[in-house]
Amino acid sequence: MSGGWGDGTRSVRAGLPEPVPGQPFLPGPVFAAPYHLDPWQGPSAAANGYGRPDNPTRRLLEAAVGELEGGDCRVFASGQAAITGLLLALLRPGDTVVLPADGYFPVRAFATDTLAGIGVRVLFAPTAGPYPSFDGVKLVLVETPANPGLDVVDLVELTGRAHAAGALVAVDNTTATPLGQRPLDLGADLVVASGTKALTGHSDLLLGYLATRSTELLEPLTAWRTVTGAVPGAFDAWLAHRSLATLDLRLGRQSGNAEAVARALAGRPDVTGLRWPGLPDDPAYPVASAQMRRIPGVLSFDLGGAERVARFLDASRLVGAATSFGGLHTTADRRAQWGDDTAPGFVRLSCGVEDPADLVADIVAALDAAGPDRA
Repeated sequence: MSGGWGDGTRSVRAGLPEPVPGQPFLPGPVFAAPYHLDPWQGPSAAANGYGRPDNPTRRLLEAAVGELEGGDCRVFASGQAAITGLLLALLRPGDTVVLPADGYFPVRAFATDTLAGIGVRVLFAPTAGPYPSFDGVKLVLVETPANPGLDVVDLVELTGRAHAAGALVAVDNTTATPLGQRPLDLGADLVVASGTKALTGHSDLLLGYLATRSTELLEPLTAWRTVTGAVPGAFDAWLAHRSLATLDLRLGRQSGNAEAVARALAGRPDVTGLRWPGLPDDPAYPVASAQMRRIPGVLSFDLGGAERVARFLDASRLVGAATSFGGLHTTADRRAQWGDDTAPGFVRLSCGVEDPADLVADIVAALDAAGPDRA
């Protein structure tokens, strides 16, 4: 793929096979568990032997995501399957891992319940720091922008320090997507992400992936996926690849909507703790504006209490109450109800692709209708 192509072109063309007259642009999904084997050479004679390790639809998606991230890719059944596979495949009893204290909460729960239980030493650090010494650390995992607080970390500086101490660095790129930043270009050894969110963006599938430029790292991760069977189905892989074509278009509208909403909320006294890394006065702005190619369509704020959040969502016509983010429809999620260590009125709002004026007007009207916090 040409390195000179823009984001839209790369998204449309990523992972497509060479054109053949009479064939579709993107071949349909291949549904198969067993494939015909050569009677003499067995599975070594062809690329496909059995559906768990081998599927041509999955390989096309991996080629596409790998082109966008700038590395070799392996897709998983979900983002959680990818990130837990990363941790379990690379860490051994006695190893030390540093994880984000303010990132996706199921990863923290997994580390506390499972990794610590098998003898892995787990340290937590806020995305924006301070970080502990990396001496003796096997792996540093960061999520930037962090979900849901949206802090960011300087990846070039962090990876430099980690590598100097002999640690590997993995970056959760879910919120940014590979069109927002390419961590492998910034020094990371691995990228992990949920493709459920903005990458595929239609709220109709679960997907995760890992990407790396290191064969030494790719081999154990591939082996882990094969023996655990944490693979996506062929139809989900095909849906995901189809959805990549509009990634640039979707992200452009979502980011523009987030900026419009953030500016509309910035002056309201009944909205506190507003965070969107694209605002010049946001704490993350200096690093985000230098490191990221575009700011995602997710923002967060506090409405003071759970009841006011519910009234806001009831009053809105365009903001759906739903978890996850990065979809076509604008959604909002009170994170405390899922176990995040956030205030009762903390909201993560994910902008969809509605018209900006319509979305801003609806959110402003819904906030007005919700009234003040009564807690």
